[in-house]
Amino acid sequence: MGDLDFFRRVWETVALIPHGRVTTYGHIAEFLGSRSAARTVGWALRASKGTRLPCHRVVNRYGALTGKRQFGEPHLMELLLRSEGVTFDAEGCVDLSRHLWVPGEALNPATSD
Repeated sequence: MGDLDFFRRVWETVALIPHGRVTTYGHIAEFLGSRSAARTVGWALRASKGTRLPCHRVVNRYGALTGKRQFGEPHLMELLLRSEGVTFDAEGCVDLSRHLWVPGEALNPATSD
């Protein structure tokens, strides 16, 4: 599988992330069959700059906004998530217990509002 094919599959997966939910680089990598490719998922998101993909909905495994510098303005990623109703903990990480979406799984009943 070439990088371009993997990138395309990442973009297709990111396009599926529901409004008000987030997923992680690792969950996307695992869904695409390459559990150790979380960093490559980040590269794919960086390569999608300028598209309408909801890349702001991808966070690290702790819910931290590690990709925020890719949005230009330092608080834009957080503002976009908050505008979708995503909540954060005291450390500024997304509340994954409420907002996590795992590709390939139905919305977890515990997180469905």
